[in-house]
Amino acid sequence: MQPSAVPELAHTHTRPIHWLATATALAGVVALSSVLQPGAATAAQPDAPGAGRAPAHAAPPDPAAVTFPVECGPVKAVVQKKASADLDGDGRPETVAVVHCDSPMGTPPDGVYVLTRDADSGRPRLVATLLDPEDGTTVGDFAVRGGTVTATLLGYSSADVPRCCPDEKSDAKWRWRDGTFVRSTPAGARSV
Repeated sequence: MQPSAVPELAHTHTRPIHWLATATALAGVVALSSVLQPGAATAAQPDAPGAGRAPAHAAPPDPAAVTFPVECGPVKAVVQKKASADLDGDGRPETVAVVHCDSPMGTPPDGVYVLTRDADSGRPRLVATLLDPEDGTTVGDFAVRGGTVTATLLGYSSADVPRCCPDEKSDAKWRWRDGTFVRSTPAGARSV
């Protein structure tokens, strides 16, 4: 082994006093951090315009509070899918619900309904039927984005097709325009 050309430095060897100083400093930092805590977090900045003032009816309507116009006989209607957004631009969210009968067999047809809150009472109420269960179709993919409701509709070409296995597929899109929901077929619509 070759001897070092540099004299040994005293601070390169750890001694018990070094460990004690490090442990004391670390304990001081932990103790201080437990005493000094930041304020509670908030979603809105206090000086932002409109902070602390939520719209009167900010919560979307709850589909469980509505009776849907679906004839189900001895079984009940169930909400299969739902999504909420401000569809008509009034600043209050609407809820779009995909509803069908809770049938133990087969594939029951779906209805697609739009709910809003009553301006006076604030109770949820049905305002539009986008897809009537009488049409005999079911809803595959379903989304509400940017004020547009989109769905993949699965249907049957004839009464001979088993209700388990739809043989027609189409895309539908609904958008609020001039006081009503207007249905269109997006580009690239297809059938099976």
